[in-house]
Formats: sequence, C-alpha cells, structure tokens
Amino acid sequence: MRGFVIALMAVDHSSGEFNAGRLVTDSTFLFKTGTPLPPGQFFTRWITHLCAPTFVFLAGTSLALSIPRRIRAGESAFSIDRHLFTRGLVIALFEIVPSYFWMDPGKYLLQVLYAIGTSFLFMIPLRRLPVPALVGLGACILCFGEAVTSLFGWGPPDATPFLAALLLVPGMHGHFMIAYPTLYWLAIMLLGYGFGASIERGTTPERVQSTLARAAVALLAIFLLVRGLNGYGNMHLYRTSGALVEWLHVSKYPPSLTYAALELGLGAVILWAVVGLVSRRPVGDKSPLLVLGRTPMFFYLLHIPLLTLAATALGVAHRLGIGAAFGFAALATIVLYPLCLYYGRLKAAHPRSLLDYV
Repeated sequence: MRGFVIALMAVDHSSGEFNAGRLVTDSTFLFKTGTPLPPGQFFTRWITHLCAPTFVFLAGTSLALSIPRRIRAGESAFSIDRHLFTRGLVIALFEIVPSYFWMDPGKYLLQVLYAIGTSFLFMIPLRRLPVPALVGLGACILCFGEAVTSLFGWGPPDATPFLAALLLVPGMHGHFMIAYPTLYWLAIMLLGYGFGASIERGTTPERVQSTLARAAVALLAIFLLVRGLNGYGNMHLYRTSGALVEWLHVSKYPPSLTYAALELGLGAVILWAVVGLVSRRPVGDKSPLLVLGRTPMFFYLLHIPLLTLAATALGVAHRLGIGAAFGFAALATIVLYPLCLYYGRLKAAHPRSLLDYV
C-alpha cells in the first residue's frame, strides 16, 4: 500500500515539472470561485490526494507495530523516545531537498516531511496514552480543528500568525512556507496508530478487512453528509454546484474534515483489497510496489531531483501535458526501481544503522 501511494505521488510531482495545465486549487486560499476545473487536469491532481494521508496514516501504523517490538526486546523508554526524537528531527530536516529544487534560494518549504517529523515529536509523550484516547484525540482534531482555526488562526497565508501556521493553517513567515501544519496530520497519524495497535494485538486478515470495511463505510458516509450540507467541515472551500468535480474539490491546505474522511475512506477501501489479495497470494520480494514501500524516503529524496533536472535538461519544464506527467512519473519509477531494490537489501542487512533514517 505504501509503495502504491509512493508511485502515485510521483505522478503529482511529475505533473508539477512537466504539465503546463496543472491545477493546484486545493484550498480556499488557492481557488478563486468560478475558476474552471477541467476534468482531465482536475483528476490528475485529485487522484494523488490519496498519497499524503495514506502515508501519514501508515507511518502511525508502523509506530504502533515497532514500539511494542522494541519494548519486548528490552529497550528502555528513554531509548525509544530518543529514537522518535532523532527520527522525527531527521525526517523534518530532509525538507531541505525539495526546498532546494522547488523554492527560490534561501526559501524553505515545510510540507509532508515536516508534518511527519513533527508528528513523531508529538508522539513521544502521546504514545503513553491509552490507544482509545489517541484515536479519540485524532478524531477530535479532525472534527473541531476548523472551529479552532477559525477562532485563532484563519487568514491569508501572509497574515497567518506564526504558531498557527506551524500547527493549524498554512502560512509564509520569512524564509519559510509552511504548507502542512502539524496538527491535522498528527490526527491522521493517531488514527493510523490505532489501526496498527489493533493489528499488533494479533488478528487475522479477515478481521483486518472487516475493520477496514467498517471504517470505509463510516468515513465515506461522513464525507457525503458534510460535503452535502456544504457548510462546516469544508475549510471554507464549498461546492458551487452538484457536479462531480465540485463534490471532490475539497481542501487539502489545510485538510478539511471532508478531505480527511474522503481520502482515508478511499484508502481503507484500497487497503481492504490489498489485504485480501496478499493474504491469498503473497507478494515476492522483488515486487515493485513492495520494493518502493520498503524504501519510501530513499525514493522520495531521489525522484524530486530526477524529475526536476530532467525537465530542465530537456527544455520542457511546465510546457507539456497530462500524458507527460504520467509518462515521466513511470519513467522515473522504472529508473529508480533497481536503486531502491539495492538500497532495501542494504537496509535489511544493516538494521538499526544510520540507513534506517533514509
């Protein structure tokens, strides 16, 4: 599943480099009412909305699986906290790579790696709470975050208070553009942690599928209800008609309740299918999606310069179309696959080494 969303992510980043008509209208700050939403361009962007919430959710799942293993191995609470602190800090600092290629000199973009890294820091104290409390906290942030944001932090990115930009609403401050405020993504990580905890206690693929099916139905029902009412829960990015693109045109910056419910619901459906497929037919170690899923940070840090430099070298940056977005994403994935395969094996041969951070 993680490999699937990593490959899908490459489509969005390839579109950003090659696609002249790329749409980025996923916020009330980015969208002017009445702006056309051509279906081809809209859905090229929209399908990749699945990536960030799924990846953050699965990061929480991984934590819920790895922390108990460390405890059973006799690792101290301090050592686990130190690992979370170091890992979170390193992940956040890796934002320097996309910033170098996507921002003006001296400017830094804080997006998904910042969100994951800072959420890891929050998990140091939060992991001590009961799992139901963590899941409840995550649900509350997603449900009531818009109210808190409207009271304390809502405003154009260049007028957002610094603390609000770090935690609640995207904002620009000096050298930093904060695109992924921490708290909403922490909420998604907490939900993933709850899912991972249910697996860690021991279960069968059928029970996992049952949990995912119930979650998918509940989340998609929430999306339909809140989007249908077209009021609170949409982060001020409302439907202007009953067209499909209007229903799906939800706010990612910051994540609205409708965005989180829709993407996590769709993610649960896909993960339900993946669990069923893999439980019947195990995947080989060289499966491309498994290889990418084992080396997501390695792929992430390499595919950005690869796509950016390729577009510049070929003289086609922001000059092609949708086909180029998909074609160059596929080409980048093919090129990086053998490197990811090698790196994954290297990591497996050196557990608990510095390689674990990439």
